[in-house]
Amino acid sequence: MKSFAGKVAVVTGAGSGIGRYLVLGLLAEGASVAASDIDEVGLKETATKAGAGDRLRTYKLDVADRDAIYAHAERVVADFGGVDLVFNNAGVALKGSVREMSDADLKWVMDIDFWGVVHGTRAFLPHLVNRGGGHITNVSSVFGFIGVPTQSAYNAAKFAVRGFTEALRQEMQVEGTGIGVSCVHPGGIKTNIARNARTSDPAEMKNFSKSLDAVAMTTPKKAARTILNGVKRDRARILIGPDAYVLDALPRLLGSLYQPLVRKGTSRTLTRPKKK
Repeated sequence: MKSFAGKVAVVTGAGSGIGRYLVLGLLAEGASVAASDIDEVGLKETATKAGAGDRLRTYKLDVADRDAIYAHAERVVADFGGVDLVFNNAGVALKGSVREMSDADLKWVMDIDFWGVVHGTRAFLPHLVNRGGGHITNVSSVFGFIGVPTQSAYNAAKFAVRGFTEALRQEMQVEGTGIGVSCVHPGGIKTNIARNARTSDPAEMKNFSKSLDAVAMTTPKKAARTILNGVKRDRARILIGPDAYVLDALPRLLGSLYQPLVRKGTSRTLTRPKKK
Protein backbone atom coordinates (compact mmCIF):
# COMPACT_ATOMS: atom_id res chain seq x y z
CA MET A 1 0.00 0.00 0.00
CA LYS A 2 1.96 2.98 -1.28
CA SER A 3 -0.66 5.61 -0.48
CA PHE A 4 -3.46 6.14 2.02
CA ALA A 5 -5.34 8.58 -0.21
CA GLY A 6 -8.95 7.51 -0.64
CA LYS A 7 -8.63 4.69 1.90
CA VAL A 8 -10.86 4.15 4.93
CA ALA A 9 -8.99 3.61 8.20
CA VAL A 10 -10.17 2.49 11.64
CA VAL A 11 -8.17 3.67 14.67
CA THR A 12 -8.91 2.65 18.27
CA GLY A 13 -7.51 4.55 21.22
CA ALA A 14 -7.73 7.71 19.11
CA GLY A 15 -8.37 10.09 21.99
CA SER A 16 -4.69 10.68 22.79
CA GLY A 17 -1.11 9.61 22.18
CA ILE A 18 -0.19 7.44 19.22
CA GLY A 19 -3.83 6.95 18.24
CA ARG A 20 -4.42 10.68 17.92
CA TYR A 21 -1.39 11.14 15.68
CA LEU A 22 -2.34 8.13 13.57
CA VAL A 23 -5.65 9.87 12.91
CA LEU A 24 -3.96 13.16 12.05
CA GLY A 25 -1.37 11.48 9.84
CA LEU A 26 -3.93 9.42 7.93
CA LEU A 27 -6.16 12.42 7.35
CA ALA A 28 -3.18 14.47 6.14
CA GLU A 29 -2.52 11.80 3.52
CA GLY A 30 -6.08 11.83 2.20
CA ALA A 31 -7.64 8.92 4.09
CA SER A 32 -11.05 8.88 5.76
CA VAL A 33 -10.90 7.81 9.41
CA ALA A 34 -13.25 6.14 11.89
CA ALA A 35 -11.68 7.17 15.20
CA SER A 36 -12.81 5.56 18.44
CA ASP A 37 -12.02 5.75 22.14
CA ILE A 38 -13.75 5.22 25.46
CA ASP A 39 -12.59 8.74 26.39
CA GLU A 40 -15.07 11.04 24.68
CA VAL A 41 -13.31 14.21 25.87
CA GLY A 42 -10.01 13.10 24.35
CA LEU A 43 -11.77 12.00 21.20
CA LYS A 44 -13.35 15.42 20.83
CA GLU A 45 -9.90 17.03 21.23
CA THR A 46 -8.58 14.81 18.45
CA ALA A 47 -11.46 15.82 16.18
CA THR A 48 -10.88 19.49 16.95
CA LYS A 49 -7.20 19.20 16.06
CA ALA A 50 -8.05 17.32 12.88
CA GLY A 51 -10.77 19.56 11.51
CA ALA A 52 -11.19 17.15 8.58
CA GLY A 53 -14.89 17.57 7.94
CA ASP A 54 -16.77 14.55 6.66
CA ARG A 55 -13.60 12.45 6.27
CA LEU A 56 -13.50 11.95 10.05
CA ARG A 57 -16.15 10.33 12.24
CA THR A 58 -15.74 9.64 15.93
CA TYR A 59 -17.25 6.82 17.99
CA LYS A 60 -17.29 6.05 21.69
CA LEU A 61 -16.04 2.48 22.00
CA ASP A 62 -14.95 0.21 24.83
CA VAL A 63 -12.65 -2.35 23.20
CA ALA A 64 -13.12 -4.65 26.19
CA ASP A 65 -16.72 -5.16 25.00
CA ARG A 66 -16.73 -7.81 22.27
CA ASP A 67 -20.28 -7.17 21.11
CA ALA A 68 -19.63 -3.42 20.94
CA ILE A 69 -16.62 -4.00 18.66
CA TYR A 70 -18.60 -6.15 16.23
CA ALA A 71 -21.42 -3.60 16.20
CA HIS A 72 -18.83 -0.88 15.63
CA ALA A 73 -17.47 -2.72 12.59
CA GLU A 74 -20.93 -2.90 11.03
CA ARG A 75 -21.55 0.77 11.80
CA VAL A 76 -18.25 1.90 10.25
CA VAL A 77 -18.88 -0.09 7.08
CA ALA A 78 -22.36 1.41 6.85
CA ASP A 79 -21.00 4.92 7.40
CA PHE A 80 -18.02 4.71 5.02
CA GLY A 81 -18.98 1.95 2.60
CA GLY A 82 -16.04 -0.27 3.51
CA VAL A 83 -12.74 -0.49 5.39
CA ASP A 84 -9.15 -0.72 4.13
CA LEU A 85 -6.97 -0.20 7.22
CA VAL A 86 -7.40 -1.25 10.85
CA PHE A 87 -5.18 0.04 13.65
CA ASN A 88 -5.86 -1.82 16.91
CA ASN A 89 -4.05 0.67 19.10
CA ALA A 90 -6.05 1.05 22.35
CA GLY A 91 -4.24 -0.14 25.47
CA VAL A 92 -3.75 0.24 29.21
CA ALA A 93 -0.97 -0.45 31.72
CA LEU A 94 -0.82 -2.20 35.08
CA LYS A 95 1.87 -2.48 37.74
CA GLY A 96 1.48 -5.40 40.09
CA SER A 97 3.34 -8.55 41.01
CA VAL A 98 1.80 -11.94 40.31
CA ARG A 99 1.10 -12.35 44.04
CA GLU A 100 -0.35 -8.89 44.59
CA MET A 101 -2.51 -8.06 41.57
CA SER A 102 -6.19 -8.89 41.69
CA ASP A 103 -8.01 -11.15 39.28
CA ALA A 104 -10.09 -8.14 38.27
CA ASP A 105 -7.02 -6.11 37.31
CA LEU A 106 -5.54 -9.01 35.36
CA LYS A 107 -8.81 -9.44 33.47
CA TRP A 108 -8.98 -5.66 32.82
CA VAL A 109 -5.57 -5.69 31.10
CA MET A 110 -6.25 -8.83 29.08
CA ASP A 111 -9.71 -7.68 27.98
CA ILE A 112 -8.34 -4.40 26.60
CA ASP A 113 -4.77 -5.13 25.53
CA PHE A 114 -5.31 -8.64 24.12
CA TRP A 115 -8.98 -9.35 23.53
CA GLY A 116 -9.53 -5.82 22.25
CA VAL A 117 -6.97 -6.56 19.53
CA VAL A 118 -8.38 -10.01 18.79
CA HIS A 119 -11.98 -8.84 18.49
CA GLY A 120 -10.94 -5.71 16.58
CA THR A 121 -9.12 -7.93 14.10
CA ARG A 122 -11.84 -10.54 13.73
CA ALA A 123 -14.68 -8.04 13.50
CA PHE A 124 -13.11 -6.11 10.62
CA LEU A 125 -11.26 -8.93 8.83
CA PRO A 126 -14.26 -10.17 6.77
CA HIS A 127 -14.81 -6.63 5.52
CA LEU A 128 -11.18 -6.35 4.40
CA VAL A 129 -11.49 -9.70 2.64
CA ASN A 130 -14.60 -8.47 0.85
CA ARG A 131 -12.66 -5.35 -0.11
CA GLY A 132 -10.04 -7.55 -1.78
CA GLY A 133 -7.15 -6.40 0.41
CA GLY A 134 -6.04 -3.96 3.07
CA HIS A 135 -3.89 -3.90 6.17
CA ILE A 136 -4.27 -4.75 9.86
CA THR A 137 -1.89 -3.18 12.37
CA ASN A 138 -1.86 -4.46 15.95
CA VAL A 139 0.04 -2.69 18.71
CA SER A 140 2.08 -4.89 21.02
CA SER A 141 5.06 -3.47 22.96
CA VAL A 142 8.74 -4.03 23.67
CA PHE A 143 7.25 -5.89 26.64
CA GLY A 144 6.13 -8.38 24.02
CA PHE A 145 9.84 -9.32 23.72
CA ILE A 146 10.96 -9.54 27.36
CA GLY A 147 9.47 -10.38 30.73
CA VAL A 148 9.66 -7.60 33.29
CA PRO A 149 9.03 -7.79 37.07
CA THR A 150 5.62 -6.36 38.12
CA GLN A 151 4.53 -6.42 34.46
CA SER A 152 3.35 -10.02 34.15
CA ALA A 153 -0.20 -9.10 33.11
CA TYR A 154 0.98 -6.55 30.55
CA ASN A 155 3.65 -9.00 29.35
CA ALA A 156 1.05 -11.73 28.95
CA ALA A 157 -1.19 -9.48 26.85
CA LYS A 158 1.59 -8.08 24.67
CA PHE A 159 3.30 -11.44 24.09
CA ALA A 160 -0.12 -12.78 23.10
CA VAL A 161 -0.72 -9.90 20.68
CA ARG A 162 2.62 -10.61 19.06
CA GLY A 163 1.92 -14.33 18.60
CA PHE A 164 -1.62 -13.73 17.36
CA THR A 165 -0.51 -11.09 14.87
CA GLU A 166 2.48 -12.99 13.51
CA ALA A 167 0.30 -16.05 12.94
CA LEU A 168 -2.37 -13.93 11.27
CA ARG A 169 0.16 -12.41 8.87
CA GLN A 170 1.23 -15.86 7.70
CA GLU A 171 -2.37 -17.01 7.31
CA MET A 172 -3.20 -14.01 5.14
CA GLN A 173 -0.21 -14.78 2.92
CA VAL A 174 -1.02 -18.49 2.65
CA GLU A 175 -4.64 -17.71 1.79
CA GLY A 176 -3.65 -15.06 -0.76
CA THR A 177 -6.05 -12.48 0.65
CA GLY A 178 -3.95 -9.45 -0.27
CA ILE A 179 -4.20 -8.29 3.36
CA GLY A 180 -1.00 -7.11 5.02
CA VAL A 181 -0.46 -7.50 8.75
CA SER A 182 1.98 -5.66 11.00
CA CYS A 183 2.83 -5.97 14.68
CA VAL A 184 4.01 -2.74 16.36
CA HIS A 185 6.47 -2.75 19.25
CA PRO A 186 6.83 0.72 20.78
CA GLY A 187 9.52 1.44 23.32
CA GLY A 188 8.99 4.28 25.76
CA ILE A 189 6.53 6.76 24.24
CA LYS A 190 5.57 10.13 25.72
CA THR A 191 1.86 9.41 26.06
CA ASN A 192 -0.81 9.66 28.76
CA ILE A 193 -0.93 5.90 29.37
CA ALA A 194 -0.07 6.47 33.05
CA ARG A 195 -3.29 8.47 33.44
CA ASN A 196 -5.35 5.33 32.82
CA ALA A 197 -2.95 2.85 34.42
CA ARG A 198 -3.55 0.81 37.54
CA THR A 199 -1.31 -0.50 40.31
CA SER A 200 -1.91 -3.27 42.83
CA ASP A 201 -0.86 -0.76 45.50
CA PRO A 202 -2.45 2.70 45.00
CA ALA A 203 0.40 4.26 46.96
CA GLU A 204 2.74 3.24 44.13
CA MET A 205 0.80 5.08 41.40
CA LYS A 206 2.96 8.20 41.54
CA ASN A 207 6.19 6.20 41.32
CA PHE A 208 4.77 4.11 38.48
CA SER A 209 3.88 7.22 36.50
CA LYS A 210 7.39 8.58 37.04
CA SER A 211 8.94 5.31 35.87
CA LEU A 212 6.89 5.40 32.67
CA ASP A 213 7.89 9.00 32.03
CA ALA A 214 11.55 8.20 32.70
CA VAL A 215 11.76 5.68 29.86
CA ALA A 216 9.80 7.75 27.33
CA MET A 217 12.23 8.39 24.46
CA THR A 218 9.90 8.95 21.50
CA THR A 219 7.05 11.36 20.84
CA PRO A 220 3.66 9.94 19.82
CA LYS A 221 3.81 11.99 16.62
CA LYS A 222 7.08 10.31 15.60
CA ALA A 223 5.72 6.93 16.67
CA ALA A 224 2.65 7.35 14.48
CA ARG A 225 4.78 8.37 11.51
CA THR A 226 6.97 5.30 11.99
CA ILE A 227 3.88 3.09 12.04
CA LEU A 228 2.40 4.61 8.90
CA ASN A 229 5.70 4.26 7.05
CA GLY A 230 5.94 0.65 8.19
CA VAL A 231 2.44 -0.10 6.92
CA LYS A 232 3.30 1.36 3.52
CA ARG A 233 6.27 -1.00 3.37
CA ASP A 234 4.21 -3.95 4.69
CA ARG A 235 6.64 -4.48 7.55
CA ALA A 236 5.91 -7.59 9.62
CA ARG A 237 7.43 -5.98 12.71
CA ILE A 238 7.50 -2.23 13.31
CA LEU A 239 9.92 -1.13 16.02
CA ILE A 240 9.54 2.34 17.52
CA GLY A 241 12.41 4.10 19.26
CA PRO A 242 16.06 3.14 19.82
CA ASP A 243 15.08 1.26 22.99
CA ALA A 244 12.83 -0.99 20.92
CA TYR A 245 15.77 -2.12 18.79
CA VAL A 246 17.82 -2.88 21.90
CA LEU A 247 15.07 -4.87 23.61
CA ASP A 248 14.26 -6.74 20.40
CA ALA A 249 17.87 -7.88 20.14
CA LEU A 250 18.47 -8.60 23.83
CA PRO A 251 16.65 -11.96 24.21
CA ARG A 252 17.78 -13.12 20.76
CA LEU A 253 21.42 -12.51 21.63
CA LEU A 254 21.38 -13.62 25.26
CA GLY A 255 18.48 -16.03 25.53
CA SER A 256 17.25 -16.26 29.13
CA LEU A 257 20.41 -14.54 30.32
CA TYR A 258 18.72 -11.23 29.56
CA GLN A 259 16.67 -11.64 32.73
CA PRO A 260 19.32 -10.60 35.31
CA LEU A 261 19.98 -7.47 33.25
CA VAL A 262 16.31 -6.52 33.21
CA ARG A 263 15.91 -7.30 36.89
CA LYS A 264 18.84 -5.06 37.76
CA GLY A 265 17.70 -2.32 35.39
CA THR A 266 14.23 -2.12 36.94
CA SER A 267 15.26 -2.51 40.57
CA ARG A 268 15.11 1.24 41.27
CA THR A 269 11.91 1.93 39.37
CA LEU A 270 9.39 -0.85 38.91
CA THR A 271 10.58 -3.29 41.57
CA ARG A 272 11.77 -1.24 44.51
CA PRO A 273 11.35 -3.25 47.73
CA LYS A 274 8.54 -2.03 49.93
CA LYS A 275 9.43 -0.47 53.26
CA LYS A 276 8.66 -2.67 56.23
